[in-house]
Amino acid sequence: MPASRVWLVTGASSGFGLEMVRCALSHGDKVVATLRKPAVLADFASQYQASQLILVELDVTKPQDIRAAFTRAEATFGRVDVVFNNAGFIVAGEAEGTPDDLARQMFEVNFWGAVHVSQEAVRFFRDENKPQGGYLIQNSAAVGIFAFPFLPFYGATKHALEGFTESLSHEVNPAWNIKITIVEPGAFKSDILSAMQVAPQHPAYADPTLPVSKARQLFEAGPKAGDFVENFGLADTAKGVQKIYKLTTVPNPPLRLPLAHDAVGRIRELALGLVKNVDAYASWSDGLAS
Repeated sequence: MPASRVWLVTGASSGFGLEMVRCALSHGDKVVATLRKPAVLADFASQYQASQLILVELDVTKPQDIRAAFTRAEATFGRVDVVFNNAGFIVAGEAEGTPDDLARQMFEVNFWGAVHVSQEAVRFFRDENKPQGGYLIQNSAAVGIFAFPFLPFYGATKHALEGFTESLSHEVNPAWNIKITIVEPGAFKSDILSAMQVAPQHPAYADPTLPVSKARQLFEAGPKAGDFVENFGLADTAKGVQKIYKLTTVPNPPLRLPLAHDAVGRIRELALGLVKNVDAYASWSDGLAS
């Protein structure tokens, strides 16, 4: 990649998206910051020249908006080197208590929106960039690897994105010079928590000793009370995106990057448990040949 890269960031209005925009600009890179309401970042953008930063309206549920954003990026900067695929939101609630319309809308944004951005990114890296190539960074979540009560559908959107992205990584021709990494953040201080939608509690899960009930208490009390970081030790998002930026300097970046110690610990525990389970029941596959 060139010394000064061009980034396209989705969901740039707040959280990881906005911090990544700040981070890339601080390193001298150029940024196409996309969001549903560009006016939200008007004051922020006024601090930079149009040769450094442009704001582009983008609703990731609209494929025409995605194509237009990449076209605008090419017209302004000539290429796109890194796509930080970040747009998303959280709906929390019990599996039985989350309304279908909320869960489906989350899939439209977190999964299908991210998929369509990914497809256009790969096409653009291959067919438009000269020289060919680019880096797709999916901002998934640690709950895209392990399951967590109270986040069944949010976790499902990230599990689906993980599966899609891993398949995509096996499909792209190495000659295209396209790199792909899935970032799996753990618990970070981010606006996505404050904006989280919470479904009403299903009465069957009102028992306060149940894990899902405890998780509800954790999520409902924390962000609204303003003490989530102090009480539960959320990681710093600005520091987190610096680690993500570092990926773009690594010659052979990993397919997956768990980020924050809670994510590392839970994913390691899951991996060890999977190996133990596979080994314990491996013999059950003996004698199945037809």
